[in-house]
Amino acid sequence: MQALPIDPILPEIVRTLEASRRLVLEAPPGAGKTTRVPRALLDAGLEGEIVVLEPRRLAARMAARRVAEELGEKVGDTVGYQVRFEDVSSAKTRIRFVTEGILTRRLLGDPALRGVGTVILDEFHERHLQGDLALALLDRATKGARADLRLVVMSATLATAPIAAYLDAPTVRAEGRLFEVKMEFAPAADDRPLASQVASAVRRLVDEGLDGDVLVFLPGAAEIRKCGETLEKIAASADLLVVPLHGDLPPAEQDRAVKKADRRKVILSTNVAESSVTVDGVVAVIDGGLARVASHAAWSGLPRLTVERVSRASATQRAGRAGRTRPGRCVRLYTRADFDARPEHDAPEIRRIDLAQTLLELRASGAGELRWLEPPPDASLRAATELLVRLSALDSTGAVTPIGRQMASFALHPRQARIVVEGVRRGVADDAAAIAALLGERDLRLTSKTRFDGGGSRANAGATERSDLLAMLDAFREAAHSRFSAQAIRAAGLDMGTTMAVERARAQIARALRGPRVDEPHEPEDALLQCVLAGYPDRVAKRLRQGARALAMAGGGTAEVSEASAVRDAPWLVAVDAEERGRGIAVRVASAIEPEWLLDLFPERIEESRRTVWNATAERVDAFDRMAYDGLVLDESPSTGAGASDAVSRALFDAAIAAGPRRFAPDGALDRWLTRARFVAGVAPTVAAPSEDDVRAALAELCEGKKSFAELRDAGLLDLLKTRMGHAAASTVERFAPERIALLGGRHAAIAYDDGKPPWIESYLQDFFGMSATPKIADGRVALVVHLWAPNKRAVQVTSDLAGFWQRHYPALRRELMRKYPRHNWPEDPTRPAPRFAKDAR
Repeated sequence: MQALPIDPILPEIVRTLEASRRLVLEAPPGAGKTTRVPRALLDAGLEGEIVVLEPRRLAARMAARRVAEELGEKVGDTVGYQVRFEDVSSAKTRIRFVTEGILTRRLLGDPALRGVGTVILDEFHERHLQGDLALALLDRATKGARADLRLVVMSATLATAPIAAYLDAPTVRAEGRLFEVKMEFAPAADDRPLASQVASAVRRLVDEGLDGDVLVFLPGAAEIRKCGETLEKIAASADLLVVPLHGDLPPAEQDRAVKKADRRKVILSTNVAESSVTVDGVVAVIDGGLARVASHAAWSGLPRLTVERVSRASATQRAGRAGRTRPGRCVRLYTRADFDARPEHDAPEIRRIDLAQTLLELRASGAGELRWLEPPPDASLRAATELLVRLSALDSTGAVTPIGRQMASFALHPRQARIVVEGVRRGVADDAAAIAALLGERDLRLTSKTRFDGGGSRANAGATERSDLLAMLDAFREAAHSRFSAQAIRAAGLDMGTTMAVERARAQIARALRGPRVDEPHEPEDALLQCVLAGYPDRVAKRLRQGARALAMAGGGTAEVSEASAVRDAPWLVAVDAEERGRGIAVRVASAIEPEWLLDLFPERIEESRRTVWNATAERVDAFDRMAYDGLVLDESPSTGAGASDAVSRALFDAAIAAGPRRFAPDGALDRWLTRARFVAGVAPTVAAPSEDDVRAALAELCEGKKSFAELRDAGLLDLLKTRMGHAAASTVERFAPERIALLGGRHAAIAYDDGKPPWIESYLQDFFGMSATPKIADGRVALVVHLWAPNKRAVQVTSDLAGFWQRHYPALRRELMRKYPRHNWPEDPTRPAPRFAKDAR
C-alpha cells in the first residue's frame, strides 16, 4: 500500500479520538486523510459503524472504492457508499461514505444514530449548508443521548481554530507532501470561449515537452463536453487520451479518469478533483478559474448552480494537484490581477442559499433550536418562514401542518414537495412527481439549454401552450415511452444526461409516495396545473390585456412574458421562473391557471372589498364589489348590498369637499346666512355661529344614503345646517338679522351683512320719506347704515343717523335735486310721507 503523508500521525489521531471523542484534523490536500483516517479507526477496533461525510457523490464513490481496494475487497462489503439514487452497502459494511443530504436526513430521523460509532465530516472547509447542519446536529447528539459518539472534523484549507473552539476539541495537524509548482498567469484577459483557451494551453504544454497527465478544471459537464470536442484534433496529433471526470459519470468512466493509462491523459474535471480525490500522474494543471457554485434562484428559491469565479483558496488547491509526485506547473487562464482580486475563501452556503427546505426538515423533525457554528442570517430565516407559510407547510405560529409533514417526507425543495403532495390529493401523483423532477434539473431540450432557475432565454416559435411545464412533461413522456433509448432521446431533441437525471429524480420521488392513491380526475391536465399553482402561490400573475406580454404580479409589481415562454394567451398564469433584465422581470417559464382555483386552494388569501369610483361626468359615485387575490382582481360587479352606502357616502363626501360645500346651496345663500349668523352671535351671546367644521359635518351628514351631487343639491345643506344649530338659535338669526326690511315708500330693501362692518341697506332717497329715524335690527339694538340714492341710483348720502340727515343736510341737497330732477317730488318736510313725482303731489 502506497505511503501517504498522513500515515505517521494516524496513531495519534486514534489515541486523541479515544481520549476526547472529538477531534479536528487539519491536513492539506493529498495528505491522504479521506481514505486513511477511516481505515485507521477501523483497524484500531473502534466500535460501531464509521460514517464519512463527503460533499460530493463522486468523492464518496471513489473514496469507498479506494479504501475497499486497499482492503482487497469489493465495494459494498466492509466499505460501502450511499449517495442520491445509489446505495452500495450491506449488513457487513463498517465504513460508509455518504453525501451530505443522506447524513442530515438520517440524523433528523434518528438523532441517536443507532449503530454508528464514529462520524467523520470530510472537506469541512467547503462549508456546505448540509455540513454545517450535520455538525450542529452531531454536536447536540454528543452532548445528549450519544455522549459516546466519536466526531472528527477534517479540513484542508480552512483555519480550524473556530471549529475546535466550537467543539471544544483538540486539533491534530498533518503535513502535506507538495513539490514546487510553477505558476503561470494569462498576460491579459482572454475573450475567447473557454474551450479555445484550454485547447491553446494544452497545445503549448505539448509543444514544451509534456511528459505526464494534465488536469483541467472546468465549471461543469457541459463545458467538459465542449472542451472534449475542441481537443479532438490536438489529442489525435499528440496521442493524448482525453477523459471526463464529474459526478454524473458511471463508475467505470470515473475509474478511467483516475487510473493510469497507456498514454498521456488530459483529464477534464469539475472542482471535484480539488479535494477528496487524488489523481495520480498529473504534472500540469490548467485552471479555468470557474466553478458551478450552489446557490438558489432569487425568483423561485429552488437550488441552482451558478458559474462563479473560485476563491484564492480553491485556486491554490487546484494548483497543488500538479505537485503531488514531482515538480509541476499550473497554467491559470486568468491574470494575476484577477487572482489577487478574488476572495480568500468561498462564503459559507449558510449565508447565500435558500433555507426553506432545511427549516422545514428541522421543524418537522422537532429538532428545536440548534447551536450553529455560524447562525443562519435572520433575513434568510424570515424569508424561508414566509414561503413555508404560503405553501401551507407551517401555520401562522410556525408549527408544522399536516401538509408540511407530508412535504418533509420528500428530499425536495418545499415548492417541489408541495406540487407532489397536491398531486397525491388530486390523483395525478406520478405526473406531479415528474413535474417536480423537471423543476430540479436543466431544460431537457438541446435546442433550448437553459435551467428553470436561471440562464439564457430559449427560442420557442411554436404554437401557444397552456404550460411550459406540460410541454416539458410531454417531451419527457415520449422519452420514457421509448424506455429512454438513446436513439429516441436524440430524435426528440433531448439531452441524454439531463433526461436520465430527471428520470432518476422522478423515480426517487415516486418511491417516496405513500398512502392510498386517489382515482385520476376527469381533467388530469387541469389537476396538474393546480398542483403547479400549489407550489407557486406567491407567483400568480394576471395579463394586463388579452394578447399582451405585460403582467401584473400578485402582491404588487409588474413583469413581462418572455419570448422563451410558449404561454402566450392565458389571461391568468403562474410565473414559475423569471429573471431580471434591464427593463424589468421577464417570465421564462409559465403555467396557466383559472381564477377559481385560487378560491379552492387559498381561500384565506381572497379579500373581498368594495371599490368606489367618482364619475366626474355624471357627478356620481359608482360602487363595485371586488374579490382579489393578493391585490389581483378576480371579479368585480356593481354593489347592490346594504353595506355599499357607507363607502359610497364617504366617496361622495370627499368629492363634495373637493368641489366646495357652497355648491350645495343656492348661489351665495350659504355665505350670506353664515355672515348673518356671525353678526347675530356678536350681539346675542346665546347664539353660536356655525364654523367651517360645522359646515363640513353637516355636509357629511347630508351625504349619508346619497351618491350624487344632484341629490345633495335637492337635500338642502342650508336647511340641515340650521337644524343642527337648533331651532331657538336659528329663529334668533332670522329675527335679529332679517334678509330684508320694509320701507315706507312701499319697497323692501335687502340688508347686506359684511364681516367686520355694520349691516347696511341702499335704496332711493324718496323711499325713506316719512321715516323720522334710521331703521334698526336685532330687536332695535343695531341701526342700519343707509345708502341714499338719487334717481340715477348713485348714492348722494351714506348715514346711520337719518333724523340728523333730514335736519342738517337735506335742505341744501333738496335744492340741487330739484334742479336736476324737476319731475320728482322733493318735499320740504321729508319726515312726512310724500309721493315720488311732482304731478302726484298736486
